[in-house]
Amino acid sequence: MPRQNGLLRRTVMTMIGLGLALALPATAQPISSDQIATILASPDRTAADRTNDLRRKPQQMLEFFALRPGLVAVDLSAAGGYTTELVARAIGPTGAVYGQSRPPPGANAPRPAAPEGNSNPQLATPTPAAPPRFRPSPEALAERMERMKAAGVATAPITAVVRPFEDPFPPELAEGRVDVVTLIFNYHDLGHMLVDRAAMNQAAFRALKSGGTYIIADHSGRPGTGISESGTLHRIEEAFLRQEVEAAGFRFAADGNFLRNPADPRDKNTPDPPMPKDEFVVKFVKP
Repeated sequence: MPRQNGLLRRTVMTMIGLGLALALPATAQPISSDQIATILASPDRTAADRTNDLRRKPQQMLEFFALRPGLVAVDLSAAGGYTTELVARAIGPTGAVYGQSRPPPGANAPRPAAPEGNSNPQLATPTPAAPPRFRPSPEALAERMERMKAAGVATAPITAVVRPFEDPFPPELAEGRVDVVTLIFNYHDLGHMLVDRAAMNQAAFRALKSGGTYIIADHSGRPGTGISESGTLHRIEEAFLRQEVEAAGFRFAADGNFLRNPADPRDKNTPDPPMPKDEFVVKFVKP
């Protein structure tokens, strides 16, 4: 009888494993280039986001992300939610996306020495007729969700998370529950904000599943500058960033070159003459 029970248990486990294997192909492949193009052409996307597309190159960015339906993603420093929304559209309604922002800084919080220049200033310069309006990140993310819901977009739900960078993941995600973490064009800001970046990277490592990806894009600094020009030129040295992230246990996986500009001398906040900043996109994997 014990042998029969053991055989029954093994048979049941084999059937469960087979069922899981059969279910995997539906979500095993990243969304295609054609699917990404359809997302970007969605008529409900805002004019501001379409302008941002000109310098962000979201087709190549989302291809580099290699997102699949049903994933759990966290966008660190989500700000206005441009990347958060694209990730939510790509992952679809069977997944979940969280947009993190830090609590409001206190009166004595450090300030950058200079406002951040655009990577291509002529594409997104505020005008008197359309001055920029600051909105807290949770408000911006809620507006995006409402707009997509009204348009009937099949998107992952976006949950706003207000937590410090050193501990950015809510408890339900903090231990091996996340598939993808993104941090787009804001890692350098952590320097002048005096964030404990080692703690943040370690938190990302803990939150990701084995095989999960940590994707960072930023404005490239000159060799040897590290993160010292974060509040002036709003740049960071790529080798310095890679060293910090790998110190948390991550393995470097890929380098996206689609935002590179070799003509940028990388010695100014906004290059002169106006041109796109040299920017890097790197992907790390949790072993």
